[in-house]
Amino acid sequence: MLRLATILYSLIGTTLAGTLMVASLTMGYDTLQPIVVAAAVGFVAALPATYFVAKAIINNA
Repeated sequence: MLRLATILYSLIGTTLAGTLMVASLTMGYDTLQPIVVAAAVGFVAALPATYFVAKAIINNA
């Protein structure tokens, strides 16, 4: 499950970080700090999401 989770994390982490960065830019936060914070929150939020997705894939296989 660890290999699957690492592959999924590389996809889910970049997707969430990018989405939150675009959201922060859309809200008008266009300086460095809010963009970096949004990216960091996206990468941290991807950890539980990756766990649940990998667990669902393993259970359905």
